[in-house]
Amino acid sequence: MADDARPEVLSDEAGGVGRTVRRVALGLAIIVAVILALYYPIGMAIVHVIDDDPGFDVPAPPAGASRAVAMAAALVKREIDTHRWTANDPFFLPGAALDNMPNYQMGIIGALARFAVELGDQVARTRGSSRIDPDLDRAAGLLRYPGNVWIFDPRISFAPTASSEAQYRAARKALIDYNERLAGKKQPAATFERRADNLLATLDRIAADLGSMSAALDRQVAERSGNLLDFAADDTFYATKGRLYAYGLILRALGIDFERVLADRGAKQLWEQMVASFREAAGLQPWVVMNGAPDSNLLPSHVAAQGFYLLRARTQLRELTDVLRK
Repeated sequence: MADDARPEVLSDEAGGVGRTVRRVALGLAIIVAVILALYYPIGMAIVHVIDDDPGFDVPAPPAGASRAVAMAAALVKREIDTHRWTANDPFFLPGAALDNMPNYQMGIIGALARFAVELGDQVARTRGSSRIDPDLDRAAGLLRYPGNVWIFDPRISFAPTASSEAQYRAARKALIDYNERLAGKKQPAATFERRADNLLATLDRIAADLGSMSAALDRQVAERSGNLLDFAADDTFYATKGRLYAYGLILRALGIDFERVLADRGAKQLWEQMVASFREAAGLQPWVVMNGAPDSNLLPSHVAAQGFYLLRARTQLRELTDVLRK
């Protein structure tokens, strides 16, 4: 009898162990599922920052240096190191699930890239035939680097590659080096021509960029307005918001760099009004970006509203260029 009972005891013990293992595995699976369910939402909430502070500023640079260049360098540092860059986050980081912040950040970098190009082509050259400043040429090229490149990019190579952050940090250093050369802290000396024609050419290029931004908003309204499931509306809205925000700060700083030119042309008040328009255009903060029909009684069109403020800023920019031409 005892021998017959022993297999039953062993069977019961094995069954108990199996049930315990299954309970432990189920418990671990539930814990992992809960962690995963919370990881992305909580991580996204922690990482997500749309920093459109209109009061963001930089200390007055040394004599001879440019406040606008210092502003551009400060914006790169803020978006890369203070808030962290999210546009290239891989799938296992919560930032990969964000879309508004990456579009906003890339909009800022896009505006800075355009500014660096115009700075090198216009303000930093004595005449059009003179050599482009090497630091500005380097900064402009690095700021045009795609914003979605992580340290590994299979589209290019399976070997480690230069990340977007690394390129933008190098661009910031080039901007700082240029400013230090303007201030006489480094050699060779750099050029920053505070002339009306240089400022005029820079404003013309920024106005042209605003025109392309307006066209993108117009397409969004024309092709998708009234569509409740327009998931591209917020991408366009925040990319435009980022560019408007960066341009507003850069133009405010340029107004200080070219203060004497603006005073001589009697354009200081108009400049301040233009900067205020950029601030209003970049300050729109809807909880959810809607692309309702422009004449809708129920659903707003944040895209169309942004387009209105953008065009007002562009109109004032054109008025300034008319004044500078006289």
